[in-house]
Amino acid sequence: MDGFLLALLLVFALACGGRDQRMVAQWADTLGQSMQLLTVAVLSACVSAGVMAYVGAEFAAMLPRKAAQMLVAFALAIAAAELALPVRQKPAKEPTRSLAALGIVLLARQIGDGARFAVFALAAWAALPLTAGLGGALGGAAAVSLGWGAGSAALARLPLRAIRLALALCLGIAALFIGMDARFAAS
Repeated sequence: MDGFLLALLLVFALACGGRDQRMVAQWADTLGQSMQLLTVAVLSACVSAGVMAYVGAEFAAMLPRKAAQMLVAFALAIAAAELALPVRQKPAKEPTRSLAALGIVLLARQIGDGARFAVFALAAWAALPLTAGLGGALGGAAAVSLGWGAGSAALARLPLRAIRLALALCLGIAALFIGMDARFAAS
């Protein structure tokens, strides 16, 4: 249960102001707030969290405990770096109306973002990686749903950049301490 709640809250916080949320908000503004767009966005969030939870659990199962702990530290450091980068997104000039194409683009963006690396790290660390995947899926679905409902203009008024920088700092510190624990703690 702890892995589920932690993944839910962490992924929602990390995905707020992210590229995937902004893309969904932009598409909702351009194409309209259709239930099909929301369904594609939510499915993409669920698939990406599931994939990263599976990969994190598989990698952790192959490694000794200290190496798996170092893997978690690296995943959190990558998530922190991704969060620290500014989100610059150009408005789409001619958005496609193909929901499959939008889903593929959104899934490709989500697989490598900081929120999904956090799911990877939590699944690698958790005793039950399924709970981290489920929490990450719900947190990601909530974030893209917020983007879909709010739209680009409402997201632009929020201090999301400052929040993302603060979260990047927190993840960086967590990665440092987890890495130091893996490196220097007695076995």
